[in-house]
Amino acid sequence: MSLLNKEPVKRVQKALNDYNNDLKIIVLETSARTALDAANSLNCEVGAIIKSLLFRSEKSFFLCLVAGDKKCSLNKLKKITNNKDVSMASPEDVKKKTGYTIGGVSPIGHEDSLEIMVDISLNRFKSIYGAAGHPNCVFKISFDDLIKITKSKQEDIIE
Repeated sequence: MSLLNKEPVKRVQKALNDYNNDLKIIVLETSARTALDAANSLNCEVGAIIKSLLFRSEKSFFLCLVAGDKKCSLNKLKKITNNKDVSMASPEDVKKKTGYTIGGVSPIGHEDSLEIMVDISLNRFKSIYGAAGHPNCVFKISFDDLIKITKSKQEDIIE
């Protein structure tokens, strides 16, 4: 079965098509499970890889899109969300809320509607790459298009 026919990958392609038919999923021969793997597979800088990280607070879940060469700051997230209790979501919650398993969590096409914050340091790249529902699938997008397609807020969320 082609990776493009897998349900999570089809969900990403639908979200891309709804935004811009020119955006396509790239199937890689090698894994893009981690930012470093993806950068090696794409021959690009690690920072141009979008890490999609799900966090939880006592009230809700939210997704942070962070450059592959940066770490998300829990302290900054606590200030931004005005919540003292912020932590990484469990792998089970990631699957339930996004519809993706870790290693293929896409910035788009989620099962549930999520608040999304984008690390402003991603804007240093002309093109950035997000996971597309499977560890061997990614899509290429500009920073401005990422903000629009995810209806997200730009934030300083890195350490």
